Amino acid sequence: MHHIASFAVVACLSAAHCLAATPPAASYPDKAVRLLVLSPPGGGSDITARAIAQKLTDQWRQNVIVDNRAGAGGVIGMEITARAPADGYTMTLGSIGPVAVAPSLYSKPPYNPVRDFTPLARTASALNLLVVHPSVPAHTVKEFIAYAKTPAAKLNYGSSGAGRADHLAGVIFSRAAGVTMQHIPYKGGAPAMVDLLAGNIQIIFATVSTALTHVKTGKIRPLGMTSAKRSEYFPEIPTIAESGLPGFAVDNWYGIVGPAGIPPALANRIHRDIGAALAQNDVKERLVALGIVVFPTATTEEFGRYIKSEFERYAAVVKEAGITAE
Repeated sequence: MHHIASFAVVACLSAAHCLAATPPAASYPDKAVRLLVLSPPGGGSDITARAIAQKLTDQWRQNVIVDNRAGAGGVIGMEITARAPADGYTMTLGSIGPVAVAPSLYSKPPYNPVRDFTPLARTASALNLLVVHPSVPAHTVKEFIAYAKTPAAKLNYGSSGAGRADHLAGVIFSRAAGVTMQHIPYKGGAPAMVDLLAGNIQIIFATVSTALTHVKTGKIRPLGMTSAKRSEYFPEIPTIAESGLPGFAVDNWYGIVGPAGIPPALANRIHRDIGAALAQNDVKERLVALGIVVFPTATTEEFGRYIKSEFERYAAVVKEAGITAE
């Protein structure tokens, strides 16, 4: 009897040990998850977030709620995530601007993208187009540069916020082409497009998802892609690099991060499930039709290294160009 009782105690202790050793990923999630988006509804990052959120809701059997937090170039939403508990229930679908560039715009950075976040998954790249209002007398990038250098040209370009990919594309383009354009920041790509359509501004380096309908109806004119390669969706539109500015490339990438300190087992579980969501054909097809190319990272570590390299690259651009958000 004594031996049986002893065995029972050992078994019980073993079970308790096994239960305690179970990574937090095993029971996650047991409540709703919040996915912040750093722009208003309707833009490329919002559409991407909602596609992922729906698939994760199906996988996890818990609601993944998209929470739009536009303003301050995405800094507000990033700060909310940085301060949240590191339990996987608050995440942000950020993009190159808020994640990797924004901290360099401040004398006292609100966060450090390498130290203050857990990289979860790079998700996609939104293809960007240089588009102009029809009043601009140019049909190619070369014609646009030539026009921009004339005394008559008074050009304003809109962006989705200071330090966002479309703003950076404008800065790098202006410096490479030797032209002057006035930057007008908005609270997202959609409101900037409204002003372009009205003729209040003349240029946007817009995401394809924001520009697509208006390009097709002829309300705006596309001149070149900001990506290193042509888009399969718009093969007839040349890249800016092949249109007279060799080496020009600004990748408007999206990725999901959480607060620093998410346990590796949980971070890897979330990474794997986001990858499964992005691998589904209906998600890929929906995004590709909007000029958003699914581009998941193999590991959380790979995404972390990518964030660090982008942070360092654009810190140099911001410093050299004297860009600030203050």
